[in-house]
Amino acid sequence: MSGDKGHKAAAARAAALTRVVGMGFWVQGFRGFPWMGVSYFLMNDLGVAASSLQILQNSVNLPMVAKPLYGLLSDAVYIAGQHRLPYVAIGAILQAISWLAIATLPETYLSIVTLTLFLLLGNLGASIAEVANDAIVAEAGKNSHSPSEYGQLQSFAWMSTSVGGVLGNLLGGIAISHISPKTMFLSFVVLLVLQFFMTITVSESTLGLPKKISVESKSSSIKKQMSDLRVALCKPAICRSIAWFSTSYAVIPMLNGTMFFFQTQHLNLDSSIIGISKVFGQAALLAWSVAYNKQFKKFPAKSVLSILQVAIGLFMVSDVLFVKGIYRDMGITVSIYVVVFSGLLEVLFAFKMLPFSVLMAQICPVGCEGSVMAFLMSAVALANIISGYLGVALAASVGVSGGDFSGFTVGILIQAACALLPLCWSSWIPDGTREVKED
Repeated sequence: MSGDKGHKAAAARAAALTRVVGMGFWVQGFRGFPWMGVSYFLMNDLGVAASSLQILQNSVNLPMVAKPLYGLLSDAVYIAGQHRLPYVAIGAILQAISWLAIATLPETYLSIVTLTLFLLLGNLGASIAEVANDAIVAEAGKNSHSPSEYGQLQSFAWMSTSVGGVLGNLLGGIAISHISPKTMFLSFVVLLVLQFFMTITVSESTLGLPKKISVESKSSSIKKQMSDLRVALCKPAICRSIAWFSTSYAVIPMLNGTMFFFQTQHLNLDSSIIGISKVFGQAALLAWSVAYNKQFKKFPAKSVLSILQVAIGLFMVSDVLFVKGIYRDMGITVSIYVVVFSGLLEVLFAFKMLPFSVLMAQICPVGCEGSVMAFLMSAVALANIISGYLGVALAASVGVSGGDFSGFTVGILIQAACALLPLCWSSWIPDGTREVKED
């Protein structure tokens, strides 16, 4: 009888955890819906140039860099006896305020500066919610001791993100041709409000997360978490892995803004094609989540990450053939290439996150999951910002500006060469759990 009760309680916890994690990561993926509207709003309504678009899109990600602070707070500071779900709720409401302001302010008051400030606020809320969601997954993952179950929650989280991304980008690509970007922003506000109310009605006790076991002051608790984080980052396996992962993003000068203008202004691609491209990428990410959980998680993280890094470089070289029109001469239409190849290249960077997050969950010390995962995401956010700024500098150095794309292929080749550089220090990634335990 007691065994049946225990089994039912475990099933109830698993169901509640699935709902919370699924909703949290699904909303993260669905953020592609309003952000597609932002790109076209900046280009068409505010007349922003390609370089300015890329600078703005990267600059508003600055709140992501402060993720370790949010992780420390969620680890140490409990709100009404809980330290994860309240932060998810706070993140949701901050995002709702941001998008509501952008959607309702008259365009005479909505300059590039004010838009940037509201987007910063929205990304602050998104980063707080993401830290709490990542910590929930990391903490709950500690309860899975069976090797066959290890990483399943991480895979489910990524699948939820992918499903949200597929739906968000599909609807975004369709909506941008029929409704205004501001209407898209308002629609996302409704979703965020629903997430807020769903989150505040759930108790962490139903998720099986660790309870607060001490009555120490918040300041001393934060100091302890900082000390634990410092100790964790001093572990060679952790610090070298995070260093490799973040630099694998930072050394690549991304040309996203230039490619967006090339596709929309030079090739005159319809917004629905751009949306379908992102949908295809998210669908591929979903398929990768399933395939990794079933097949690839048994391989060393170093091997998987190195192969993905090589694939990124090869896809960038393929972009050179696309820009030169060679694929069109071969009978591959622009629309097909953008949907398939551009969609895959965009998410190949996200492919790396799943095997790496599973590796970090394995080597992350108990008690500071939120701090370590937040530090990782902060490093990646900073790396992406650096990558975006380097991309603007690269575009300027090869002479790409306005409608002049004559130096675009040279820039892409440089970008591809930089994508292969991280292979030179891939030895920083642990070969497996045995090496980690020896640390």
